[in-house]
Amino acid sequence: MGKRIETRLIAAVLALFALTQVASAACQPGKIELAGERGVVSFDVSVADSFASRGRGLMFVKDMADSAGMLFIYGVTRPVSFWMKNTYIPLDMIFIDRRGVVKKVHANAVPHDTTSISSDVPIRSVLEINGGLAEKLGIGPGTLVRHADLPQTGVAWPC
Repeated sequence: MGKRIETRLIAAVLALFALTQVASAACQPGKIELAGERGVVSFDVSVADSFASRGRGLMFVKDMADSAGMLFIYGVTRPVSFWMKNTYIPLDMIFIDRRGVVKKVHANAVPHDTTSISSDVPIRSVLEINGGLAEKLGIGPGTLVRHADLPQTGVAWPC
């Protein structure tokens, strides 16, 4: 076997191994994954899936790691809106539909601003991460999202 073919074969085996490792690590509790044009990124997330936890959100949080975020999950798909009252850090709000596809990103929401930030379309969940990260990581409309607590039937990228 030629050296060039052998190198390609080794690269293919390593790539397959890496893909199987990613697949087996899919949908770990407390992690959300996003797949877009620049590859796959993940965040450690707290889940807000009750009226009270969604109402509090990231209020009063003064510092958050770039690898962290909060996932707001709604029981039904509907338009939602947010504000930044009592929120100390700028946030990117990533609005996700029932199929796990990003529909809208509101970048760098201003701390303490009471202006309503709307999804504009029906969504099932919202991911909040540090302001500016969505653009830096290439997260935008069309990015695929998966998390163990999101619906798994009829989605674009299931667990």
